[in-house]
Amino acid sequence: MVKDKVATASTFFNDCMTELPPGVFLVLAFAYIENGKYLKAFRHEFIGTLLMISCTFSAGKWIGQQDMKLAWTAHAIGVIAADWFGGGPHVNPAMTTTMWALGKCTYTEGLVRIAGQMGGGLIAFPFFHAVSNYLGLEPFGGPEFNMESDEYEAAEAALSEFCATMLLAFAIYILNWELNFGSYHYIIKQFLTAVAIRALIEMFPTAGPAMNPMLATAWAAFGVGAGFEFPENFSHYFVYWVAPCVAAIVASFVYAVYSGESFFGSKLPIGPIKPQPAGKVKKN
Repeated sequence: MVKDKVATASTFFNDCMTELPPGVFLVLAFAYIENGKYLKAFRHEFIGTLLMISCTFSAGKWIGQQDMKLAWTAHAIGVIAADWFGGGPHVNPAMTTTMWALGKCTYTEGLVRIAGQMGGGLIAFPFFHAVSNYLGLEPFGGPEFNMESDEYEAAEAALSEFCATMLLAFAIYILNWELNFGSYHYIIKQFLTAVAIRALIEMFPTAGPAMNPMLATAWAAFGVGAGFEFPENFSHYFVYWVAPCVAAIVASFVYAVYSGESFFGSKLPIGPIKPQPAGKVKKN
C-alpha cells in the first residue's frame, strides 16, 4: 500500500520534472542564502528578467515585424519598462560581474542576482513560447552559435561576445555614472542604453549576439535541440560565459583606472585619470 503511493508520487514527480526547466529548483534555492538577506535582489532580477525578455524580444517578433523603426522604438520602450517595473535589476550575469569587480555588490549578492536572472530566463522562454502559440504570434528566438564548428569559428564567436560585452559595459558606465541628463536622466539614459544594445547587436552578429550569459544559456536549454536541457558542449560556456565575464572584468579594470574606483576591493596603483574632487586623497 505504502509502496504504491510512493510509486505514484514518484511518477507524478518525474512527469512534473520533465515539464520544468532544468535547474530551476537549484536557482530558486539561492534566493534564501543568508536567511533571505538578498531575497529582494533575487526578486528584482527574477521579475526584471521576465519583463526584459517579454518587452525586448517582442520587438521585431510581435511588434514591428515589417518596420525596423517601429521595432527599434518598441525595443527602447521595452528596455525602459523592464528596468522601471523590475526595480532596476542587472538582468545580465556579465553586468553583475562588473558590479562585483567595482565593489557595487558583494560576491554573495552577485551570486544571488545571477541565480535570479537564470531562474527568470529559464521560465521566460518556454512561457512566452506558449503565449505565442496560444495567440498565434511569431515565437521568440534567441542567440545561437553552431557549436559543431571548428575551434577557429568558436574563437571568433568568443571574441565577438568579448568585444560586444566590453563595449556594453562602457556604455553603462558612461550613461549611468559619467553623464547627467538632468530631470530626464533616467528616461534618456535608458533610451540610449537601448540604442547601444541594438547597435551592438548589428555590429557583432557572430554569436547572436547575447552580450548576456543568461540569455544564451536559457535559450539554449529551451530553444536549441530537441531536449529541454543545458548545453553539453563546453564551447557554449566558453563563448557565452567565459568571454563576456572576462570582458566585464577587463572593462571594470579600465574604468577603475579612469575613475579611481576600487577594483576587487583595492585601489589600483595607476590612475585615476578622471579629475578628482579637491581634497580627495588617494589611499592604497
